[in-house]
Amino acid sequence: MRLLVTGGAGFIGANFVRHTVADRPDTTVTVLDALTYAGNRDSLAEVADRIDFVHGDIADLDLVDELVSGVDAVVHFAAESHNDNSLAEPWPFVQTNIVGTYSLLQAVRRYDVRYHHVSTDEVYGDLEPDAPAFTEDSPYNPSSPYSATKASSDLLVRAWTRSFGLRATLSNCSNNYGPYQHVEKFIPRQITNLIDGARPRLYGAGDQVRDWIHVDDHNRAVWDVLERGRTGQTYLIGAEGELDNKTVVRMILAAFGRDEDDFDHVTDRPGHDRRYAIDATLLRTELGWAPHYRDFAAGLAATVRWYRDNESWWRPYKAGAESAYAAAGEQTLGS
Repeated sequence: MRLLVTGGAGFIGANFVRHTVADRPDTTVTVLDALTYAGNRDSLAEVADRIDFVHGDIADLDLVDELVSGVDAVVHFAAESHNDNSLAEPWPFVQTNIVGTYSLLQAVRRYDVRYHHVSTDEVYGDLEPDAPAFTEDSPYNPSSPYSATKASSDLLVRAWTRSFGLRATLSNCSNNYGPYQHVEKFIPRQITNLIDGARPRLYGAGDQVRDWIHVDDHNRAVWDVLERGRTGQTYLIGAEGELDNKTVVRMILAAFGRDEDDFDHVTDRPGHDRRYAIDATLLRTELGWAPHYRDFAAGLAATVRWYRDNESWWRPYKAGAESAYAAAGEQTLGS
């Protein structure tokens, strides 16, 4: 297979590329990435001589057309993806997530190329504490510019598939964790704060619930859908890993031998979703997928070790990430 991976220098995409190169040597991989702040070619260093890397924008119609014309399938990871950034400046999210997806859809339509679209559970909004988990039939109810633009891109894929016969599938995944995740994100931020001797920082009361899945389990599911998923079908990917943010922070503190209350509460994000939860029954029953990382504590411990052992990868971005939080008005509560 000749495969084009958009956003292949980002967190999930880079893990997908390394997994593919290691496990599927007959697959030829081309990565297209704009190398914005969240894209890092160092994440692909170990496979750099076995892939083709193209520095470019998915909204560049001519470039995308050229690349898609020479492949058998496209896996579309590229996205602006941080809620806080979307609240500060929505336009890049519209440009990348909506216009960029349109660009890809037009190209795969022209060349009849297999297409898989990677999305998020955040398109569904949030859940009450006792509400059933999201399913493939849950209505869209996005809360932020990020989730709204991802919802828009999903709807474009559905419409192009129905109207133009694209050989397309979609997946919406819960919160990922694991190696090579940018330090602005929740788990890496807390880990790297502790490595630096600082206290973790928790939005509000920390009672927001997320459904955590290791990035490797997500990417194995993407391959299952790419190879055996039904055209036009959406598959939800989740590992039944619901935990509130305070519990996760306390687990990270325990990994460092720190007291469970050794963290700061900070001002909450506007419109912060309360709970996400995924029902992955369709993925499990139809495609036979199951997570390898069934124990979140073990996966989290491995992630802590990775950040301890790879400071050279994340260190250049740490100060900038913390400055961005400060500039956005984050304040410690009770101080």
